Amino acid sequence: MVVNDDSLGAPSGDAGLDLSPRDVDPSRSRRGKRKWLPIVVLGLVIASAGVIVTQFLTSAIDYYCNVDEIGTKDGCETGRRLRVQGTVDRGSVVDDGTVTAFSITFNDVSMNVRYEGDPGGIFKECIPVVVHGTLQGDTFSGDRIEVKHSNEYKADNPDRVENELDSPEGTGCSAPA
Repeated sequence: MVVNDDSLGAPSGDAGLDLSPRDVDPSRSRRGKRKWLPIVVLGLVIASAGVIVTQFLTSAIDYYCNVDEIGTKDGCETGRRLRVQGTVDRGSVVDDGTVTAFSITFNDVSMNVRYEGDPGGIFKECIPVVVHGTLQGDTFSGDRIEVKHSNEYKADNPDRVENELDSPEGTGCSAPA
């Protein structure tokens, strides 16, 4: 049964409905209308973001090394940013007001350190430090110093900590080499 709704003006039956395929003009296709400039710009933005993130992650890495590992451990070579651990040698700290120079030792290997500014805080001789910076020749040029501070523990519990000079870790103070 065919229903005709004359109020819509639709023809009854299949007489007025043409379902045959139409020829498409290739010059008017949707692909031809696509704008390539936004796609190229988006690609460049994504590539630039990838380069920036890669550079940021590469420069943000500080390799952690002990003084005796410089030049021997993978990642602890000249030319890259490092964090170097050692104990400040007795008698080695020289502060001229703008630059603080000192030497640090770990496992009987010493290294000279040059730090622009005042390390401040509880920095002094015979304490373990971690210096952030780069190795320039035989001198480590630091831009940040972290100081181990366990004085509160010793004051509260003097019987639990053995004498620092006799400790097997070698954290005792030594004269500069």
